[in-house]
Amino acid sequence: MNIKDLLNLKGKIILVSGGAGNYGKCIVEGLAEAGGTVIIASRNMDNIVKTVSKFREEGWDVHSMPVDQGDHDSVVALKVAITKKFGKLDVFVNNAVSRPMKTYNDPIENFAESMRINATGAMDILREMADLIEESGGGSIINIASMMGMFGPDLSNYEGTNMGTPPPDYFFHRAGIINLTRYLARVYAGKNIRVNCVSPGGLFNNQPERFLENYNKKVPLGRMANNDDIKGLMVLLASEAGAYINGENILMDGGMHA
Repeated sequence: MNIKDLLNLKGKIILVSGGAGNYGKCIVEGLAEAGGTVIIASRNMDNIVKTVSKFREEGWDVHSMPVDQGDHDSVVALKVAITKKFGKLDVFVNNAVSRPMKTYNDPIENFAESMRINATGAMDILREMADLIEESGGGSIINIASMMGMFGPDLSNYEGTNMGTPPPDYFFHRAGIINLTRYLARVYAGKNIRVNCVSPGGLFNNQPERFLENYNKKVPLGRMANNDDIKGLMVLLASEAGAYINGENILMDGGMHA
């Protein structure tokens, strides 16, 4: 089969949770550019409606649907809405993340709230969307973790800035989603569902100059990720070109941890 055909996502229905965030927009754009029909789901409808409008103006087949990942009824309603409007689901990109913790010393209740959404809620939406993918004949699940789920924090990146200490909950649930990926790849064996994970490094978003200096000197490529860097990997894992990739966590950090 021609590689262009293998990478073509035309006809595929793709759900991206949290698709209006920084990495989320990059993911949606790449999947839509490859021909996919992409649904952005989030609890912030004002934000995703604006994002969808922008993509549709560019000619991409992008849609919006509401979901609150911390509410089981909302997750089920999303599943029903996708089935009613599109009749199937081929790909789920599990990208949504809530950040109720800001620093290490936040109240412990903030950690509990993070786990409610980013652990329990993530498991809930994964199971529901995997069921829909199975009913649709199979497909691909792509979890978005982080290099912070693989390595401890490099606090020297923050020297000379007022960015503070990164919160512990993010490291906790991003590490969990990496191993959950391996678990689900085994659980869905024989159901024609591939489950993989991408662990990106930092995305350039006009961070403080001192942070950029500290960070970039540790990356062999000399920079943070840009808006295009994750696109190819997402299209690969969502498409038939990645049909034999399963149960993997792919680190995308420009060689920082090579």
